[in-house]
Amino acid sequence: MWRRGFSSRAKALQEKKWDALVIGAGHNGMIAAAYLARAGLSVAVLERRHIVGGAAVTEEIIPGFKFSRCSYLQSLLRPSIVRELQLKRHGLKLLKPLATSFTPCIDGRYLLLGHTDEQNYSEISKFSKQDADSYLRYESQLYKFCKLMDFLLDSPTPETLHGSSSFTDWLMDRLHKSVFWGHCARHIFSLGQKDMVDFFDLLVSPTSKVLNKWFETDLLKAALAGDAIIGSMASIHTPGSGYVLLHHVMGETDGERNVWSHVEGGMGSVSMAIHNAAIEAGVNILTNAEVSQLLIGETGTAKGVLLADGTRVHSSVVLSNATPYKTFMELVPQVILPDAFLRAIKFSDCNSGTTKINVAVNKLPQFRCCKSNNPEVGPQHTATIHIGCESMEEIGSACADAWNGLPSRRPVMEMTVPSSLDRTICPPGKHVISLFTQYTPYKPLDGSWDDPTYRESYAKRCFYLIDEYAPGFSSSVIGYDMLTPIDLEREFGLTGGNIFHGAMCLDSLFLMRPAKGWSGYRTPVRGLYICGSGAHPGGGVMGAPGRNAALSVLRDLKKHFR
Repeated sequence: MWRRGFSSRAKALQEKKWDALVIGAGHNGMIAAAYLARAGLSVAVLERRHIVGGAAVTEEIIPGFKFSRCSYLQSLLRPSIVRELQLKRHGLKLLKPLATSFTPCIDGRYLLLGHTDEQNYSEISKFSKQDADSYLRYESQLYKFCKLMDFLLDSPTPETLHGSSSFTDWLMDRLHKSVFWGHCARHIFSLGQKDMVDFFDLLVSPTSKVLNKWFETDLLKAALAGDAIIGSMASIHTPGSGYVLLHHVMGETDGERNVWSHVEGGMGSVSMAIHNAAIEAGVNILTNAEVSQLLIGETGTAKGVLLADGTRVHSSVVLSNATPYKTFMELVPQVILPDAFLRAIKFSDCNSGTTKINVAVNKLPQFRCCKSNNPEVGPQHTATIHIGCESMEEIGSACADAWNGLPSRRPVMEMTVPSSLDRTICPPGKHVISLFTQYTPYKPLDGSWDDPTYRESYAKRCFYLIDEYAPGFSSSVIGYDMLTPIDLEREFGLTGGNIFHGAMCLDSLFLMRPAKGWSGYRTPVRGLYICGSGAHPGGGVMGAPGRNAALSVLRDLKKHFR
């Protein structure tokens, strides 16, 4: 059931002009399609791979073991989307971990954070009473900022109106902007000046500065810092990296903030729930249908797509769930794009330091610091496990290696054990391990990711590092699936291997995403919209870009037929 293929309907695609075509059946693309179809539009989604979901997929690479190959935990998916598309009815089942974060140390100490203030206070107090007090205030402040962020995530940006427009269009645009900024001002006023100063301090500061201001315990700071550098080549000392601390507490599970859940059946189950909602709404989804080019009419308007097999599919509008770089540098004829826009896309930051390793093992890892030989699942196994994150210096050194062109000598890893809660993804007695590792350059200077020996040496480096915390891990490995930055680009279309479709830095967010002047999902090509993570508000399995893009399309179509 995991390698789903949907019957070819190329001829049916050609026989009609669709209201909307979506390039890519990632979660954002299918969400956009579902909202458009629910509004009465005829919609088709064209997916290059044999399976829907983009980077949110479950695949059985090793017989009997089902891997969430790229994304691996769920928290950011917007509650409005879960509710409006009735994703739980369509099969979405979240599995809440027994603990949230586990950071083991080689010297036998560990930090295990959970769901209650009392538990976290007690745990952090082992290291510092002052930090235990500060942690409650730190989380409280971040949650306060999340109320403003919720509004920004769920709203299209107040982008400049492009092209010729009627007085009515201009007036409606001003009205929409006024409503947006009015709501924004209300959230800002509710925070007050002190909190807003703290908010901007968080946005522009390095992660190290933010955490040093709050805490004294290096282990606690390192455990929290891992969230700020995930999926990037940024250092914890990079200005603006503090924002991603907020990005990773914005999510929720069933209304509870900062809970990153496993998904029964793997992350592909998120995509299948969205797929089921889209199909129910009337969306047509075609896999093994690679788009090679956007079709442009004589007036410079998008009129459909050309598939790699030569099939022409026509539509009134096209939405691209591909990365902005892929969309504008490869699918759109560059001669029709403004020079400034083309340069902004061409030189956008798509660097990635991420290598994902999915591992099948024959036993549950046993961490030395827990001083237990109990083979049963403990709270630490259900949490996000931080390996190589005992100090800020360790994280900084790992990044420095990559900036010098080398894979980290001691990689920083987020390790999860989804089978600790989900027994549907592997055989009895066995387990699935997910390793999100950093830092690995796209083109390392000391070898090539195309070299099997070089690849294996990095995987073993990660396994041997885990051995230092959980002896015997490397000998428990049955097999593994490894995705370096270049693999993520080739197989999943992620430019540069960047899981967010582009850097999540301040100069690439909100009104600057994907390029200044074009943050509103519309593009310089009339009738072409972007709906993926390269659009506002950015990456993660969030769904907001897809939903917001669909709302922008519907608003434009309403103007057209007014």
